[in-house]
Amino acid sequence: MKQLALVIDLNVCVGCHACVTSCKEWNTSGTAGSMSDFNPYEEDPTGTFFNRVQTFEIGTYPKTETVHFPKSCLHCEEPPCVPVCPTGASYKREEDGIVLVDYDKCIGCKYCSWACPYGARELDESQKVMKKCTLCVDRIYDQTLPESERKPACVLACPTSARLFGDVKDPDSNVSITIRENGGYQLMPEWGTKPANHYLPRRKTKMTIHKDELTRVDNPLNKERQLPMPDSDEQTLDDIMSW
Repeated sequence: MKQLALVIDLNVCVGCHACVTSCKEWNTSGTAGSMSDFNPYEEDPTGTFFNRVQTFEIGTYPKTETVHFPKSCLHCEEPPCVPVCPTGASYKREEDGIVLVDYDKCIGCKYCSWACPYGARELDESQKVMKKCTLCVDRIYDQTLPESERKPACVLACPTSARLFGDVKDPDSNVSITIRENGGYQLMPEWGTKPANHYLPRRKTKMTIHKDELTRVDNPLNKERQLPMPDSDEQTLDDIMSW
């Protein structure tokens, strides 16, 4: 059975949020929209997003790393959000495995968000319905678009090609080959949800930090002052030039 999904390479994601903004722009004006923002810029921002990027700092100074972790609906093969929905609004398509929400049936009870272990469901405060990533289902099947553009908006917008899209059940697909060759993994497999989306792990690199680099962090002038400096009575550019 076909299963469309995303493969996200954590080794090249730079946390630019291009995937977040492109997703918001496309979907809020498409069949999945609108996605409300009541307080987008103040101290406690509120809004509906299908895709978010979480940033973490790992390790101990000075050997620290910044990890950018994009997260959206994982379109699980065994989605726990589907059986708990009392109205049948949440469902999984047989033809491509995409998990969707029928807004006409959704009553905003939040059962699906409580059942989802990944926090991928959000309540749209304006429409009072649950919303989530659709893999841009209205775009990937749009025959009026060139075939190269029939991909989720986040995939097309990523400047580092950290996001791939395809059929993870097809062993010959680009995403399946990438998962096999790069150690792709599912998020929290212990829950038994069988997420369709996969992540490619960060590659470990050896980091060497010299003492002068640490000194330079604390005081950039220390390193420069080791170079020959002009005498105090020597003319400078300010003395001989009229700017």
